[in-house]
Amino acid sequence: MIDNLIMEDLEKIKSSVPRDFFCGKKVLVTGGAGFIGSWICDVLVDFGANVVALDDFSTGRRSNVDHLVLKNNFRLVDSDICNFDVEERFDVVFHLAAHASPDEYMANSIQTLLTSSVGTHRVAELARRNDAVLLFASTSEVYGDAEVVPTPESYWGKVNPIGPRSCYDEGKRFGEALLVAYSKQYGLSVRIPRIFNTYGPRLREDGLYGRALSRFVHQALTRQPITVFGDGSQTRSFCYVTDTVSALMLLAASEKAEGEVVNVGNIKEVTILELARKVLEFTASKSEVEFLPLPADDPRRRCPVTAKLERLINWSPNVEFDEGLKRTILWFSGKTH
Repeated sequence: MIDNLIMEDLEKIKSSVPRDFFCGKKVLVTGGAGFIGSWICDVLVDFGANVVALDDFSTGRRSNVDHLVLKNNFRLVDSDICNFDVEERFDVVFHLAAHASPDEYMANSIQTLLTSSVGTHRVAELARRNDAVLLFASTSEVYGDAEVVPTPESYWGKVNPIGPRSCYDEGKRFGEALLVAYSKQYGLSVRIPRIFNTYGPRLREDGLYGRALSRFVHQALTRQPITVFGDGSQTRSFCYVTDTVSALMLLAASEKAEGEVVNVGNIKEVTILELARKVLEFTASKSEVEFLPLPADDPRRRCPVTAKLERLINWSPNVEFDEGLKRTILWFSGKTH
């Protein structure tokens, strides 16, 4: 069953997204058992959409969608996006399949590149045949180690094309270029959100999949050292999952967003060391902070300009960082104990 905290957060999303646009539509969600994808599936099923969630469970978790599998309007397909091909018709496609954690995608670099290239091509062809709306989850990583911060969509980025992070960065950049070409050549209705760091319940914390925020929370709750890379002065902009999911669904439903590339994220920068200290404070943990070498090509700052998104769909984040972090810790506390 979905726990009460997630149910409360889902109600927030549903109150901000147009139910009528999705009701009765056939929707494909690639990466549907993943962190963000599972939240979108929850909302779509409740809205009365007919949902097919595609996932090969390389990063997604069955437990994220177990509560949906008995629903008449939900179907879970276990398949690699690179091999997926069906004759079904879809009205809307959320293409979220990806290896998004740096440690995990660097350990699976070829599959990461193929998911963003071959997988995106398959999804584009499917959407073209169906004249469907296609939303492609891109990333702030396309900006690389940005020299312009806060970063607008017009910035071309500073990416090392053969560096350790290139499999993800360049894969997403190729996916964007491919879909812009589909939009121009075939008139495909695409939306390309560049998602900045999103956090909240269902974010993986384990092994290679853990990202800084979820890893810190898990470490604090289990009395392990908080592992900070570098001196912790690098920044990220953390957006709570309800705000990110609302933005993605609003973009899919908006005609004004057709063909647009937009930043999705919170404009407040937080240093990684500040994040670690907040986690320690909010968990009342006695864990020590342990500093480790900074990985190669790790971006120094991350902060979006979101004026374009606000103009297109009248969106701005509603959840303050401290509030979202406390809710995330509460959810992880329930898992830990």
